[in-house]
Amino acid sequence: MKKLISMFAAGVIAATACSCAKTNVLQTSAVPVGWLAKQSVIIDAGHGGADGGGVSVNGIPEKGINLSIAETTADLLRLMGYNVTMTRTEDISIHDKDAEGLKEQKLSDMKNRLELFNTPDSVCVSVHQNRFTDPKYSGAQMFYHRPNTEGQKLAEALKARITGYLQPDNERETKPTDDELYLLCNCENPAVMAECGFISNPEEAALLEQKPYQHEMAFALFAGINDFCISSGRISEKNTKNK
Repeated sequence: MKKLISMFAAGVIAATACSCAKTNVLQTSAVPVGWLAKQSVIIDAGHGGADGGGVSVNGIPEKGINLSIAETTADLLRLMGYNVTMTRTEDISIHDKDAEGLKEQKLSDMKNRLELFNTPDSVCVSVHQNRFTDPKYSGAQMFYHRPNTEGQKLAEALKARITGYLQPDNERETKPTDDELYLLCNCENPAVMAECGFISNPEEAALLEQKPYQHEMAFALFAGINDFCISSGRISEKNTKNK
């Protein structure tokens, strides 16, 4: 199963590379698919630019792993007809040009990400990697804002696919947050921070740094988003016919 998932994701990348080569990916429309309404999805590759995020036990910054998984997730969603926006498509911060100093740039960056997350009627996923002082911990974990009941459902859908495809022994619960995560507590749409694994764990870091596993993780995220959109009635054959 894992090999098939990785091959499928890799095929999507190859198929979409030519069509996206001369297009700003932030503006790319969804590929029309007959049975699927063009639901809006916002994919956030956490960190970027001067903000590298966490660093793996092998010295690899989190930001690059996030971007790789996020890009493949976006490609898979577009292939299935979703209207996808990515907060970033390269190693940059998306702060305003007039923001000075790292603190002001980080604040501006987060505000701009939130503006995209609050695109009306969107499903939002922020891709991150976890890190802890004790290297024994491993496994993906989903976070959502406590009052956001749709966010909780999205988190459970993502968790189900990740454990089903990649991490059958992962018993981590989806975790509610209060005001500590800016994007989640200020987002008006279903939103989840997807911590795909612990880069402080040697075995998991080695997997997360490899393209095949990144593709498999992206497929699980894509499948979970698709499950949520179907179960919540956001996409259906009836909705498509009424477009």
